[in-house]
Amino acid sequence: GGTRPRPGQEVSVKVLGALEDGRLVERDPRLTFVPGHGDVVQALELGVPTMQLGEVSFFLAAFPYAYGRPGREPDVPPEAPLLFEVTLLEVRDDPELQPLAPTMRLCLGSQRRERGNFHFARGDLTAALVSYRLALRALDGPATAPPGPEEEEELREQRVKCLNNCAAAELKLQRADEALAACDAALRLSPDNGRALLRRGQLLAQKGRDEEAAVDLKRALELDPTNKVIHTELSRLVNRRSPVARA
Repeated sequence: GGTRPRPGQEVSVKVLGALEDGRLVERDPRLTFVPGHGDVVQALELGVPTMQLGEVSFFLAAFPYAYGRPGREPDVPPEAPLLFEVTLLEVRDDPELQPLAPTMRLCLGSQRRERGNFHFARGDLTAALVSYRLALRALDGPATAPPGPEEEEELREQRVKCLNNCAAAELKLQRADEALAACDAALRLSPDNGRALLRRGQLLAQKGRDEEAAVDLKRALELDPTNKVIHTELSRLVNRRSPVARA
């Protein structure tokens, strides 16, 4: 009869996690997340919403619901099941939808982006994109006060990083149009961002938009003259456009 988390609400839990041999590999007195946002392992994503406020539960998680086939270096071996002891401490509305201080927005955005990087490194690109988009939502949410100049700059930099990461994930999923849109968005915020210029130049070249690609790649080279990847892309583009190459 107690309160259970509703979809979209944020929870705080106390978590202990152990391997089969009893070694403790998780100890967090207050882990905070929104179920469904991909910020924690699947055992907690699926298990915590079934709990009542104040309840203590044990979840025995097979490796796909813990740290997957790779495990987590250095303490969780590959394909390791985990036993979690979880206490549901608090349930509240998702803070991303409420006005927050700019510093809190930055913290939430960074947490979401880092989780996206975790998924990306494991090849779970769909989950990575979910986390990156949630990071952008956190960074763009309502604030309790206007950010100062330094906070505004950091918010902008975090948005650009998220958009570049979105573009990288979309490329690996072979969704060139979506990757190009993410690059465009990053460059609207930061016109001289080298990563976005290089990636957009590559994408435009793939689409046969050589003149536009050359503009981006030349600007990327001005910003990073020793970058071998940019040199290679420009050389390939020049060779393709030369009369000899066409002959």
